[in-house]
Amino acid sequence: MNDYDRDFYAWTQTQSAHLRRRDPQQLDWDNLAEEIEAMGRQERKELINRLRVLLGHLLKWHYQPQRRSHSWEATIAVQRDDIADLLRDNPSLKPFLPQAFADGYKKGRLLAIVETNLPAKTFPTEPPFDLDYVLTASFDEA
Repeated sequence: MNDYDRDFYAWTQTQSAHLRRRDPQQLDWDNLAEEIEAMGRQERKELINRLRVLLGHLLKWHYQPQRRSHSWEATIAVQRDDIADLLRDNPSLKPFLPQAFADGYKKGRLLAIVETNLPAKTFPTEPPFDLDYVLTASFDEA
């Protein structure tokens, strides 16, 4: 059993030291490759998660106007800003955006159903908003 299986943190520190020393013989190539791929997958998951929260709140904003709050408004604004930051820092995620939007909507719809106690049929199975609207619309338009 190596550090990767026994003590992940120790493994990361050892591998980082080997990389800095440019010591390829000591690198755990297979696990390094796996971890780098996992880091990329995490960025995609982060995009979907932020879209889920944003879309869930936009659905609540749209279908429960009488319950609108500054908290919802803040969540919408923060998620939009965080998505913009994520895409700025990871421009190669942009081609994945349509799929992330679809995945985020499915999960955001479920979030809205649970949090509003409205019937599921209240919320369309297909997004009532387009991606541009979701990422940029003002609250006057929402």
